[in-house]
Amino acid sequence: MNITKKIVITGAAGLIGSGVVRYLNDLGKGGELILVDDFNHPDKIKNLQGKLYQEIVPIHSLLTWLEGRQDEIGAFIHLGACSDTLEQNEAFLLENNTAYTQRLAEYALRHGQRFIYASSAATYGDGTSGFSDDHEALTRLKPLNLYGKSKHLFDLWALQEGLLNKIVGLKYFNVYGPNEAHKGRMASMVFKMIPLIQKEGVIRLYKSSEPEKYSHGNQCRDFIYLKDAVRMTCAFLEDARGGIFNIGMGKPTTWNELASAVFEALGRPTRIEYIDMPPDLLSQYQNYTCAQMSKYFQDKELKFEYDVGRAVKDYIQNYLLLDKRW
Repeated sequence: MNITKKIVITGAAGLIGSGVVRYLNDLGKGGELILVDDFNHPDKIKNLQGKLYQEIVPIHSLLTWLEGRQDEIGAFIHLGACSDTLEQNEAFLLENNTAYTQRLAEYALRHGQRFIYASSAATYGDGTSGFSDDHEALTRLKPLNLYGKSKHLFDLWALQEGLLNKIVGLKYFNVYGPNEAHKGRMASMVFKMIPLIQKEGVIRLYKSSEPEKYSHGNQCRDFIYLKDAVRMTCAFLEDARGGIFNIGMGKPTTWNELASAVFEALGRPTRIEYIDMPPDLLSQYQNYTCAQMSKYFQDKELKFEYDVGRAVKDYIQNYLLLDKRW
């Protein structure tokens, strides 16, 4: 890593944030890391156990903490946000996800610091406008929920202000892996499947809301393992490019395929049942997502350390069953 000054990581105790801390620790960075979060869940604290960092700053104190420290900071990796896709308090989301990101971005740009932030694949809505991370496509996107809207509004602000080439926005697709015990209903299905299999030997998937397009369980998502998503994120500490980039595998996986990989990792026979989707999900459910990855990789071959089968096996056998963090 070329960054020698402090790296401020917001959302540092969350799924991706704590993975970023682990990855940077493995590269020999610890004393440079400033970890920012709200630390409101005991499982978040567990995500940071055994990790190296210089200081922890509560999220509500960060803007004050930054005063007079501009010469000490080399980069921001801004991952902190409310990521609940069912959150209905729009004013809260606009302040927490949109306006706060604007303030941090303005600080970083004012002082010549690298600014990497989390956007989301939720900005793509139902996918009818595609999953291209080209900036020209931004104005066509229609997110299906308020969370996606709050992320999209920042992307649009950065576009309108002419800032996208000076910062890095990462549209994460379905990231799953260790360190997500705190996420509750927003945790990945892999995390949620294990207790049910252990108790009843079955996985229950939602019936298709578009059976004419997707049979039950064959709805598709672009799942990417935490370890690959983190590596791709941290690459932008050295990669000088600016803009919005998808973080996915560029390959859809069906829920049936994911469930089968879970059963295989546990050494159990596959048994899947299909249930009705809750009404509050029906209007905002994405039946298909698949990241266009040509912009991220340019002309390079797409290389990931973990396909879905290997990732699910690593996650379950080395972390979930052992109640370990990465």
